[in-house]
Amino acid sequence: MRLFPSLFLSVLLASTVNSRGAEWNQFRGSAADGKTGADLPLEFGEKNKVTWRAPLPGKAWSSPVIWGKQIWVTNALPDGHKLWALCFDLDTGKKLHDILVFNVAEPQFCIAKNSYASPTPVIEEGRIFVSFGAHGNACIDTATGKTLWERRDIECDHHRSPASSPIPYGDLYILHFDGFDRQFVVALDKKTGKTRWTHHRAFDFRTDNGDRKKAYGTPVVITHKGLAQLIAPAAVATESLDPRTGKLLWTFRTGGMNASARPVYGRGLVFVTNGMGRMSAIRPEGKGELPAEKLAWASKRGVPKKSSLILDGKLLFMVSDLGVASCVDAETGKAHWTARLGGNYAASPILSRGRIYFFNEDGEIPVISAGKEFKLLARNKLDDGFMASPAISGNALILRTKSALYRIEKQAP
Repeated sequence: MRLFPSLFLSVLLASTVNSRGAEWNQFRGSAADGKTGADLPLEFGEKNKVTWRAPLPGKAWSSPVIWGKQIWVTNALPDGHKLWALCFDLDTGKKLHDILVFNVAEPQFCIAKNSYASPTPVIEEGRIFVSFGAHGNACIDTATGKTLWERRDIECDHHRSPASSPIPYGDLYILHFDGFDRQFVVALDKKTGKTRWTHHRAFDFRTDNGDRKKAYGTPVVITHKGLAQLIAPAAVATESLDPRTGKLLWTFRTGGMNASARPVYGRGLVFVTNGMGRMSAIRPEGKGELPAEKLAWASKRGVPKKSSLILDGKLLFMVSDLGVASCVDAETGKAHWTARLGGNYAASPILSRGRIYFFNEDGEIPVISAGKEFKLLARNKLDDGFMASPAISGNALILRTKSALYRIEKQAP
């Protein structure tokens, strides 16, 4: 580990899933659920309501994060030898920082559907934490662009490149490393980058095949009956940890492999999906391996393998990888409706003022009503497709396609 001297701000901003901050500081926003109260445009396109567009060469699926007047994304060469952090001015789209964070002599194998810069960063006042999995992790001063500290010694074989995004919790950054060879969760000190705790997956995978042990999920911190829990999905099972210490609280065997989505929490349940297209609604209470009765319900119908869910009251919305959207009762799993949107989906949707925006790999953005009956409100289109999920600033959509970054809103600021 290399440490770089720097003046750090004294205030460390804790991220909680129950507060909805103004900044979009991590994957799926400050509340980690893809929901916003922004007044977003219903209809838009390349020549309609685009305040600015900035080209993004390279290949990277990380989502934008926003703090103040800065938008940050990570980027990579398609071959993974160079890994960047880029900063853009929120108002103009002008590039403010173009930082080569890591040179990688021998990148791990990456499948075509993934990228070498898929994990979404975490940003707060004065600093941004960027993760490229085992290829390197770094904390950068957002004003100067200087590296505050870096870690290149956290190792695992991602097998198909990393995709799990880090999350903030108090004075920690928490990351998943669910690889082919090793599977663990680690918490780093925000100020120094030093390891504060490490939890090695504590359940039996019941296989020697590393391909069935890897996963790409992003954890979430919930508070259930007064207890803070880090919900950490993996292949085969989901674990709950004490986010302060990494101590194991409980395990539930959710089955499958390649967990990719970020769980959501509500109605006293945690909703977890896996890479086999199965969803589990878990009652997050107990110790050790939870019994079967802690499963409220499960489903394989229309469940996404990659995209995260939207929970709005008692309604749970999702879109499958192959473009089938559905709405179910969150407490029972009973289906209200199913509808084919078309296209393939990896990006996670957002909910704003009763509308759900979906983003497909061909650049289409269907917008539906968030209700018990299916209603398509609009179908928008940009020139290139989406792998990254959206971010929100004020009443503006900040969208990353495969080749550009956009600011879209009803009126120019």
